[in-house]
Amino acid sequence: MIRPAAKAALVALALSTTALSPLIGAGSAQAQTKPAPAAAGVAVPPIVYKERTLANGLKVFSSRDAATPNVTVQVWYGVGSKDDPEGRSGFAHLFEHLMFKSTRNMPNEFFDRLTEDVGGFNNASTYDDFTNYYEVVPANHLQRLLWAESERLGSLVIDDAVFKSERDVVKEELRQRVLANPYGRFFALNITKASFADHPYKRPGIGSIEELDAATVDDVRAFHQAYYRPDNAALIVVGNFDEAQLNAWVDQYFGPLKAPATPIKQVTTVEPARTGSKVVTTYGPNVPLPAVAMTWLAPAAADPDVPALAVLDAILSAGKSSRLYDSLVYDQKIAQQIFSSAPDNAQPGLFYVGAIMAGGKTVEQGEASLSAQVAKLRTAPPTVAELAEAKAGLLADAVRGRETIDGRAFAIGYALRTEGDAQRANTDLAALQAVTAADVQRVAAKYLADDRKVTIRYLPESTRPAGAKDPFEGPKPTPSVTYSGPVTALAPAAERVAPPAPGAAVSPVLPSPVEKTLANGLRVIVAKSSDLPLITADLTVRGGSGADPAGLAGVSSLTAELLTEGTKTRTATQVAAATEALGANLEAGSGWEATSLTLSVIADKAAQGLAIMADVAQNPTFKADELERVKTETLDGLSVGFQQPGSVAGFVVPTVIYAGSGYGHVAGGTPGSLPKIQRDALVKTHATNWRPDNAILVLTGDLTPEQGFALAEKAFGGWAKPAGPPPASAKGPMGYAARNVIVDLPGTGQAAVVVTKPAILRADPRYYAGLVTNGVLGGGYSSRLNQEIRIKRGLSYGASSSLTPRAAIGGFSASVQTKNESAAQVVGLIKDELTRLAAEPTSASELAARKSVLVGGFGRDLGTSGGLADILGNLAIYGVPLNEIQAYTSKVEAVSAADVQAFSKTVLDPAQTSVIVVGDAKAMGEGVKTAVPAALQIPIDQLDLDSPTLRKGN
Repeated sequence: MIRPAAKAALVALALSTTALSPLIGAGSAQAQTKPAPAAAGVAVPPIVYKERTLANGLKVFSSRDAATPNVTVQVWYGVGSKDDPEGRSGFAHLFEHLMFKSTRNMPNEFFDRLTEDVGGFNNASTYDDFTNYYEVVPANHLQRLLWAESERLGSLVIDDAVFKSERDVVKEELRQRVLANPYGRFFALNITKASFADHPYKRPGIGSIEELDAATVDDVRAFHQAYYRPDNAALIVVGNFDEAQLNAWVDQYFGPLKAPATPIKQVTTVEPARTGSKVVTTYGPNVPLPAVAMTWLAPAAADPDVPALAVLDAILSAGKSSRLYDSLVYDQKIAQQIFSSAPDNAQPGLFYVGAIMAGGKTVEQGEASLSAQVAKLRTAPPTVAELAEAKAGLLADAVRGRETIDGRAFAIGYALRTEGDAQRANTDLAALQAVTAADVQRVAAKYLADDRKVTIRYLPESTRPAGAKDPFEGPKPTPSVTYSGPVTALAPAAERVAPPAPGAAVSPVLPSPVEKTLANGLRVIVAKSSDLPLITADLTVRGGSGADPAGLAGVSSLTAELLTEGTKTRTATQVAAATEALGANLEAGSGWEATSLTLSVIADKAAQGLAIMADVAQNPTFKADELERVKTETLDGLSVGFQQPGSVAGFVVPTVIYAGSGYGHVAGGTPGSLPKIQRDALVKTHATNWRPDNAILVLTGDLTPEQGFALAEKAFGGWAKPAGPPPASAKGPMGYAARNVIVDLPGTGQAAVVVTKPAILRADPRYYAGLVTNGVLGGGYSSRLNQEIRIKRGLSYGASSSLTPRAAIGGFSASVQTKNESAAQVVGLIKDELTRLAAEPTSASELAARKSVLVGGFGRDLGTSGGLADILGNLAIYGVPLNEIQAYTSKVEAVSAADVQAFSKTVLDPAQTSVIVVGDAKAMGEGVKTAVPAALQIPIDQLDLDSPTLRKGN
């Protein structure tokens, strides 16, 4: 199963970010709701909203939440990639980018001044059937956002310069998402191209370089006129607002907009029924493992059969106890990854299953096993346990999606645009609960017949037979339209209408964590985050990849991963089944200095979930066969990573900046180290680190301190503390010498550029100065790096930097992916910005804006159970008092321009940085060698991540 966000990225290429009583017509109506019956053991709180329609056809949805200091404003337009003009694939997505540029009264990037600079954020995404624009801002900025959204609906400026600049950005996005990803072509292009004969769902939402280059500004203006109109838009507002005031502002700003007299263009193409099966073989560069997908035509999202297909999808691939995972990955060990997807399009779409094969396995093996699993569901219903588990997972995911105001708004908009009715955001949950085992078997037989299946094989380009042609036709030249409609220009500065002033600020209510230490030494921290029935439990132990034994990179990572792969009383499959039956997620992961086991569970299932969590933490068996299976899967994953420039650069960084210490290796292991790791290393690591007096348990969500402490005592009170002290922390590097590295990855669609060096520790008094400095340089869309590299020059989909202070190590990295030919230029731009940051004081306005980004992001993290648990866990691990939550804003605000300049001079000296570039050396040209002087140049097949020199044989 592919969860909604991931599904969009793979199929629709979303490019970026309970029963209800019937509503009463198009006037103002309250959605009267009751919680959906908990047939599957999970009750999902309904989204209570109001709906009305303006005279111009604009639909307005609002849902008030007085518990948040924020508000989300979203506009969902009924235009997506299926509406791209013929010969202009990728157009809806390209236009999404243009909507963030100027209007009659807003110059370019002014939208970011109204959102990011006040502590909010903005983004957008393009799906097959719609394009949505969404923002979250402090609630007192609501009026300004309504004004701004009406501006870009009613008076967008589309000029040739901005069009060409954003087209370059979109091409870099295509290179990053599709061409530089070994499986980008498979998921974003080939599956839909092979599966649809006529319907425009077959066209790639990201487009193609050729069709993007063929577009003109007249094409774009005509597209805007055709689809961006009030009667094709839905405004959704969720958060803290006054209802009467909201309605007045909506009427004021959106009411005057006129709907054109011409009808909205509609896609009327009907995909013909399949009359047989077929196999389509495709090829791609840098494909380390073959892949296969099987597709069937499926009904539209509003069809009554879709809930049963959603449950079928979950049974096949949701979690480690799903049929495809259990069969192909766990039992047969022929797949590195499995997936399936239920239909979610407004018009009839696809149901599909698939797999990326394991090393040495063939697509024919994958096809046979996938077909066998689908056939089983056609011939026999799922078990009672499978049905309940699938429903519990789907419903629990719905609860998680409603934790944020933007998540609730998304649910309303998604139901409206894919099913034609916002009520379905709530009523679909009852429909899921009503699905029977017989329904699942019925829809499998109805839609997933072998004689209506299209199989798409995806193989390495090196295996293409001589003379074999691409199965898909290339783009055909299509003339541009001639646009003769109205054209809006940016008004002179003196004539522009200013946005309304912000209202009175809404003060946030910050969490108040409470803690106690159990008799065995376990530190327990509890904090209530919301009334949503969801709890996050995060158990963190000190000790991570920095303590991996010499030559055995990956021990800590494998120890964490094997925690959930079997205990003294449960097999790996039983751990997965017990967890997923609760609708819970239980995951483990290792960092450099700590390792965590994290549980997300519905509140009334918390005791059961924590019992499983405690068993996994205390009693893992690390069976040899499980270890070998996970090592093989990890090695296959590395083979994929070695074909992605960004991943390769990430592998190289620690060896360069942490050389000579326990941190100077790849945390997840290498092709050389993983085969050497034996069970005894994992057993020793677990015995050393996983002890209660070396651990911190954080519980957040819908619970009181008393409830949290009781849950902790019941689950972990019997965890025995061993004799002897907890382990000492791994020591950091004693020195650093800058060095440059260029890795040649032939055929890759982009180059990755990383400028990196060691930086401060978490205990450094300059910690907050560092956060603000990094924010100015590369934190957020309006940061200096993104301004210079993406916005001004269109050289990348995004440029950013990160500062990672830890107890024994600290790092800084500025990272960009760009077309190979621009790698040298990007290196220079990053270093120029580092130099400027130290040479010139940051302006007061820029400093205030970047501080707002930090404070706003921190506040939004505090508002979710998972985000709050992460923050509290990190504070505890690094010995920072928990009241730092209350002090965070004031400490950020206290940083001055002089502090930023001083930090830049002393910590971010570009002369002390190491530069790592991974790309196609032939395409990058000689310029990159000049930009990265004295670089060690390594072909990818000579890269040795276990060697301090990084080169095999040295």
